[in-house]
Parts: sequence; C-alpha cells; structure tokens
Amino acid sequence: MLVDCLHWRVQNTIDDILAKPIVPIELYGAVRDSQLIGMSGYSREGLPVFAIGVGLSTFDKASVHYYVQSHIQINEYRDRVILPSASKKHGRPITTCIKVLDMTGLKLSALSKIKLLTIISTIDDLNYPEKTNTYYIVNAPYIFSACWKVVKPLLQERTRKKIQVLPGCGRDELLKIMDIASLPHFCRKDGSGSSRNSENENCFSLDHPFHQQLYNYIKQQSLISEPAQPIKQGSFHVDLPEPAAEETEIAKSLESELQKFEKGNMLSKSTDGIKIDDD
Repeated sequence: MLVDCLHWRVQNTIDDILAKPIVPIELYGAVRDSQLIGMSGYSREGLPVFAIGVGLSTFDKASVHYYVQSHIQINEYRDRVILPSASKKHGRPITTCIKVLDMTGLKLSALSKIKLLTIISTIDDLNYPEKTNTYYIVNAPYIFSACWKVVKPLLQERTRKKIQVLPGCGRDELLKIMDIASLPHFCRKDGSGSSRNSENENCFSLDHPFHQQLYNYIKQQSLISEPAQPIKQGSFHVDLPEPAAEETEIAKSLESELQKFEKGNMLSKSTDGIKIDDD
C-alpha cells in the first residue's frame, strides 16, 4: 500500500499540488461555496477539528477535477503544515485529526453526489489512511438514519469504531473534547444548520482565517516554485482511482436505499388526500 501510494504521488506530482492555486479567486470561492469544508479549531488534546457540510455541499459549481484538487490540497496542507505545527506546540507527535460531519439538508439529491464522494473517499483510503481519529456525525435527518442502517454493516470494524452519531447538533458531547471556540458553527445550538452567513464563525466561508491562510500559502508556494511565470488557470488533474470493492458496494447500497426512499415519497404524495371508501 505504501509503495502504491508513493507511485501515486510521483505519477500525479502531488508534491507540487500546494503550488497550484485554483484561479481566479471567484472560481475558488465557487468551489468553497459548493464543497463545504473547513477547520474550526483544535481539540483539547491538540487534534485539528475539521468540519464538513455533507448535506449542503452541492459540488455543482466546477468540474470534478477542481473538487478533487481542492480536497487533496486541504489534505496536504493538514499533513505538511497544520499537524507539524500542532506537534511542535504540544511537544509530541500529532498525526490525526477529528472530523465533524454536518448532515443538515441531506436530501434525495445526495444520489447525484455519490460518485464524486466515492472518488474522494477512495483517494483518502488509499493515500491518506488513518489520518482521522474520530468522525462525529451531527444534525442527522431521518434519511441519514435509513442509509446508516444499510451502510454500517458494510464498514470494516476499525472504521465503525471511529464513527459516532451524536444527538441533535452534538454540542454537549463535543464540548467534552473541545472548547466552544473550536466548536463548528453548525454545532452551536440545535437547528443551527450549516449557515453560510456568519462569516468568520462559519469555517466553510472563504473569509474564514483557515481558508485565507490556506489560499495565501498556496499562492506563495506558486510564486516560489515559478517566480517568473504567471499563475496558470486550469485544474490540477489527478488520476481518478477506481473504487475498491468495499467502496463500490457501499455506493450501490446507498443508491438503492435512496431510490427506495424516493419511491416511498412519491407513493406517499400520490395517495395524499385520497379518501378510501369502505364500501
């Protein structure tokens, strides 16, 4: 697996990806508005806390390659900058992060995202394994509960143990491991959702310090690597992996469950208001 990962890095020049900004800034802003991810702070143990707006991410403002580029850049920035900095601050190796997944707004339209999410998940499994200490799932609607029942048995035991589904927005549970300043904005109170309007408190926003620092870092690296060259537009193409058998099975199970859910909704709507005569 390590050799395959090294081949992947060489073949796709991953070491250069932090010198390849997504330009113009308007395009990067569109990616950020439709691929909701950010870093809200640190746990009390010093682990970075990443927030992901699963339910409200639309992935519809750019090509697949831009979303993959953005995801890998955040991974690389985490591994090359954030984790070493946290390790230095705490005087011990910090090699993993915490992820808080917000399911606010999860709908049947999630079916259209499964292929891209499977690609991103496969990249993480193959090339960034064991980088997440715990996944906390919050603001889970009924549709998530239905899908979770199907997916949970398909996950490996070590993965299942990392996933915790918290009640409501998860505020009380998460405050046991982090201060309120590090709590993602959608965990501040029940029903808060993945608000896009709270600017600096909204860690998904391009205005948030994390994204400002990340984008400025990438721009600086691009100037260092090619000081005399103008920054080129266009996505950084990475070979998209073929999902592993487990990933494919999970994706198919999700599609099947969502389709059943959709048919159930359609049937419910078609019979709504119809009076059944006992005679």
